[in-house]
Amino acid sequence: MSTPTSPPISPLLFSAQLYPGRALGWLVLGASLHDILTRLKTEPHRFPNLDVKYSPTEPTKSIVIIDLPANGIRLQFDAPEQRLRLIEVVDFTKNHIFLKAADNKERDLVRPSTASTPSADNPAGPTFRHIYQRFLGPTYDGEFIDGPKTPNNAVDQYGLYVLSWPGVAFSFLMKKASYSAKKNVVDLLPSTQVPETMGIFSGDSWTQARQTLWTDVLPSLKTFTPLTKGKEVFPDEVSLIKIYGAGKLQVFRKWTDQHFWIRLGQTTPQDLVSHLGPPDAIYRKNDHKMFAHKVRTGSDALKRPDSAELKHQDDLTDTDQSSANAGSDGYHSSDDETSDVSIEGHVAGECFYNYFYHGFDVLVSKPTAPSPVPPSQGQGKNVPNVPRDWLLTANADSLVATKIVLHGNVPGSYPFNRHRRCRWEIPYLSSVSDGVINSESDFPQIEESLRKEWQSIYPSEDEARKAQRGMVLNRGWGDSPGSSIEFLGGWEGDGAAAAPDAGGTAMKFDGPADSTTTLYGFPGLVFEVLKNGAVTAVTVF
Repeated sequence: MSTPTSPPISPLLFSAQLYPGRALGWLVLGASLHDILTRLKTEPHRFPNLDVKYSPTEPTKSIVIIDLPANGIRLQFDAPEQRLRLIEVVDFTKNHIFLKAADNKERDLVRPSTASTPSADNPAGPTFRHIYQRFLGPTYDGEFIDGPKTPNNAVDQYGLYVLSWPGVAFSFLMKKASYSAKKNVVDLLPSTQVPETMGIFSGDSWTQARQTLWTDVLPSLKTFTPLTKGKEVFPDEVSLIKIYGAGKLQVFRKWTDQHFWIRLGQTTPQDLVSHLGPPDAIYRKNDHKMFAHKVRTGSDALKRPDSAELKHQDDLTDTDQSSANAGSDGYHSSDDETSDVSIEGHVAGECFYNYFYHGFDVLVSKPTAPSPVPPSQGQGKNVPNVPRDWLLTANADSLVATKIVLHGNVPGSYPFNRHRRCRWEIPYLSSVSDGVINSESDFPQIEESLRKEWQSIYPSEDEARKAQRGMVLNRGWGDSPGSSIEFLGGWEGDGAAAAPDAGGTAMKFDGPADSTTTLYGFPGLVFEVLKNGAVTAVTVF
């Protein structure tokens, strides 16, 4: 006699194993917003609706939420690093979640709908009894959290009773009058009550975890075995870049104390490949062609575009460093285009090295003199640990890194999700600023500090303001320059030359409202700024 088998689950249903404190399927705590969105977009039939919610006034300071209404899932990311901090299940009927016990047998949170058991016959979610007795087992008493105070409304009569296990919690709606600290969980919750939500987080309990939910250092993705088992090892992400002026950048890696230096005008393509691995793509400035290079793969969630998926973007200009006009749209590749590049970093002409995974692009071209030393670092006032210059040994025809573009991946910006967010700091501004100037700072604060730093090189305050006034750029125009690299040549000299006047104020264009940005230049730096003051990109030269 044959053993009966479970009815098949719809292939379009999001089915995922629960890893308390770490992940829900391939949705791993600590993964970047860029990686998660890119993966979701590759499966439009399974994830038909992606709602990205963010603060339009403070997009780099407030949390970012990805809502998947068709799948009953909500993902919450911190703003500075854009890392997944909280996974919520808000509708248990739109997904299939299971847990593997020590005996490797699967336990369903809710048995999914099939032809023989349609959704109308299934409960709205798991019952308290099922969770407590079969799915996760007993735990300590939960925590009661008051609901919102709403006078003349019945909502304020309720709160949430949160029942926690290490790394996972369920919230149940409960009347305030029903709660008593003297009662245990079994007496407080009816056995048939269904939770409102389930949350996956890093921590021993929700009470402990929510205190540091948005700031705690999460474990490296490499330590999560189901994600990396049998997969190629990929370099640790770049977590922070410190800009020291005069073309020196200190690059820090995530989850380690390791760092290395990029020296504009001296660092070679071989140096870049040695530290960062091959670029995700290469974009040629001279013929507007971009092609895929070596694509590293760590997991499905962190997978780079495959060369077969790449196609040429006709609307790119030679100033658009993000040769991926859409990180998941793909590019074109041919043997002729890739024949002059090797994995060791040998290239035949100037081009952009696109590191979407790290969040920046590097212009590789003939050597140029880096920007001047900031006044606060001159006359022996060098910032500690900044290496001294050495004699250039490369000849005039050698290719070196000459500019680097750090992308903010700001929600609401035109190039959102082309790159992972790259965080940066400008340490030499600490002497003229009350706080740290970094990628989360509003541009007015950055502008004021930079003006104080460089005021000595200008004949007058009026001349300084003329040289530093903004230039409006619309990224929505297909034939418009894409960024700040060659477009603002006047800012690349000694800092005193003024760029052509563009009116100084934002104008109404026929493109999307969020495609209009303003460029501001200072010696060695060009900032691309949104209307809300958030910096969407910084070019260092």
